[in-house]
Amino acid sequence: MKTAKVIGTGLIGTSIALALTRRGVKVYLDDEDTTAARTAEAMGAGTLEVPQGPVDLAVLSVPPTEVASLLVRVQRAGLARAYTDIASVKSRPRDEILSAGGDPVSYVGGHPLASEGRSSPLAARPDLFEGRWWVLTPSDPYDQTVLNQVLELVALCDGVPVIMDPVRHDRAVALTTHAPHLVSTLMAARLVGAPDDSVRISGHGLRHVTRVAAGDPEFWRDVLGANADAVADVLDAYAADLNEAVGALRGLGSADQEVRARAAADLDELLKRGNRGHARVGHRPGEPPRGLVPVPVVVPDQPGALTRLFGSISRAGIDIEDVRIDHTPEQPRGLIEILVDRQAAPDLSRLLSLDGWSMPDAGLLAAPLR
Repeated sequence: MKTAKVIGTGLIGTSIALALTRRGVKVYLDDEDTTAARTAEAMGAGTLEVPQGPVDLAVLSVPPTEVASLLVRVQRAGLARAYTDIASVKSRPRDEILSAGGDPVSYVGGHPLASEGRSSPLAARPDLFEGRWWVLTPSDPYDQTVLNQVLELVALCDGVPVIMDPVRHDRAVALTTHAPHLVSTLMAARLVGAPDDSVRISGHGLRHVTRVAAGDPEFWRDVLGANADAVADVLDAYAADLNEAVGALRGLGSADQEVRARAAADLDELLKRGNRGHARVGHRPGEPPRGLVPVPVVVPDQPGALTRLFGSISRAGIDIEDVRIDHTPEQPRGLIEILVDRQAAPDLSRLLSLDGWSMPDAGLLAAPLR
């Protein structure tokens, strides 16, 4: 990638621009907030000049409700050869792009899981995405060249790419990000009319639970509105659990010993389920998810190499769960790890070898991951 345009110079957009500029990419900046754009330029994130021809990649750093209209406009203007965005909701923009007559094939949805809100560019930094998940939602069918361009963006920002279906992505973030924000908000809202002395003696637990409730209401209204059904489904299940907890707590005060015993057992089970759920949050980028095996492939630093690799994987007919890229621009080759189900890993390794790809450390495939 030699050129890119970043539209939207908040925290995420400016951080992407800083990371690309640091890697030698010429970045063009644009934002309807001219103060933010000038600030990003002054920070060394890029230039406010207008590109003289199509750039390699355009990054739309705008809320989910604005992605489709902006994409259609810049596609019709021929701004770039490939397009992506950073919005935290993917299904609604995809549907709106199709309705508006946009080209879904030259666009790969993106969501770097690095921050929330539309903070000032002054908070941006080039290492914001280092080791962070970066979800990609290519269209079906997708253009391998476009996906290759967006994968390179993630690699240049030191992110960890994850390929997901848009609906699956939106259900996931509804559970792990959007509904938790509303739960935090509801808890924080309980404090509005609370006595001052009650708030004064609050501990770490309250501060942790309500921390994300400080987010920008306008930003969160857009996000929750774009993913409303998926968030409502999560909260429906949460409400059922909450009613169960209320029933157990009421039961603990019963004069009936059997009722108290059942209530104690129900509360104990709920607390243990919480322990089990919390234990699943510990997986970090850089560690293979449980049940998956990395299939390492050496890829030469040549134009179209990633495209050829993904073509070989596609012909193998094996589902990819994740992709990790380890590549330094100065080196003649890089290491790509394709994460697949453990049972499919040997077949993928064999088929890629037959297709002419170099497969290092093939012996690692025999060992199951924890």
